[in-house]
Amino acid sequence: MNGLGATILVVLVLAVLFSPRRWALQAMMAGVLYLTESQQIDVSGFNLFAVRFLELAGFIRVMVRHEFSFRRMNTVDHALLWLYLYSTVLFLLRSSTGQAYQIGIAVDASLSYFTFRGLVGNMDDFRWFLRTFILLLAPYAFMVVSESLTGHNPFTILGGDTGIGWVRHERPRCFGSFRQPDTLGMFAASFIPLYIGMACVNSERKRSLLGIFLCLLIVWAANSGGETAAAVTGLVGWGFWRVRTDMRKVRGGIVAILVALTLVMNAPVWYIFAHISSITGGDGWHRSYLIDVAYRHLSQWWLAGMPTSDTADWFAYVLVTTGAADITNQFIAFGLNAGLGAIVLFVLLLTRAFSNLGRALAAVRSSSQKAGGNEFLLWGLGIVLVVHIINWFGITYFDQMYLVWFMQLAAISTLSDAWIKETVPQAQEVAEPAEGTPSLATLAVGDSK
Repeated sequence: MNGLGATILVVLVLAVLFSPRRWALQAMMAGVLYLTESQQIDVSGFNLFAVRFLELAGFIRVMVRHEFSFRRMNTVDHALLWLYLYSTVLFLLRSSTGQAYQIGIAVDASLSYFTFRGLVGNMDDFRWFLRTFILLLAPYAFMVVSESLTGHNPFTILGGDTGIGWVRHERPRCFGSFRQPDTLGMFAASFIPLYIGMACVNSERKRSLLGIFLCLLIVWAANSGGETAAAVTGLVGWGFWRVRTDMRKVRGGIVAILVALTLVMNAPVWYIFAHISSITGGDGWHRSYLIDVAYRHLSQWWLAGMPTSDTADWFAYVLVTTGAADITNQFIAFGLNAGLGAIVLFVLLLTRAFSNLGRALAAVRSSSQKAGGNEFLLWGLGIVLVVHIINWFGITYFDQMYLVWFMQLAAISTLSDAWIKETVPQAQEVAEPAEGTPSLATLAVGDSK
């Protein structure tokens, strides 16, 4: 860790610990953007990345200030803990190598997710975050576009990758502060649905359009086919807004399309990624073939996973750093770590997130309050979840991108939970609250600084 990185980290840690909750959330995300993984300290085999110090500071803060309590966990919280507990324990039981890395993944997931559960707060907090996050996005987008135009990454001063040789269609693929263009592009693509939701409210439109533009600039600079597809997925998701109250038919239609593709395609249906990449660019064939070869070797890993070194013969090429196949699929990565049980728990986590969002949207529509802005934002979070799922068929999150994912999952969990609880007292409204007592509606969407 160099002097500049240490200075930035100290300032952000102090902000996370001592500033108001809204600014603490912003400081966490500033670390995601403006610190690289090269800013780290090696302690007894554990790589203490700069963002891990932020995670720890954030977790200490929300625990000490009682901004989150494990006594109030919801179904998403439980599903996440079971997923990483099961995956880690099973991995440690069967493997004699990689224990520190696997423990680090579980610790990162737990600390970052529950930190953000405490920091997101409520609807007004999250709207404020999206508004002010543009102040961090604007200079960041400028630096990434500068990298695309000049070939020089401004983040090399913090150990960022130079990206030399990363070119697609005669245009550089930019890294910014991330370890790969894929995660840089996915970071930006995941915020586009949220800013579209904000733009649906007249008073938020101008700044939200700026947020969309900045995110698209970063996706363009990343020059990644998968993340371009992720951005398009976000736009398509908003196309279903008019049928938002009848999503059962949409889900049935998706199943019907998959069945039809299975019947008409000469190859298995997962080779659809190879066809898509022929349009958007990217490594769609690798992603399709990975699913295919993992399915053919299912007997080797379904129970408790398998060492990734045993995947060396899956492809005609391997990763130089690991000597194994490039596992660019989050679902398969969980399976190789801890078998089909881990994949089932991962799907359970996603299912519960969708379920809670659906119940929250129903609560918003039935509320006596003006629902528009809240419904737009919750719908945008649902699209974000879809964007991540589609992206996980082509990449795993391996740098600070996991912090972005857990922040957005925590927002889904916190905001949907607030609106689900809003439906409880509606049947009890005959009992007038004591004068001066805030309603749950106020707690769900009111201002909390």
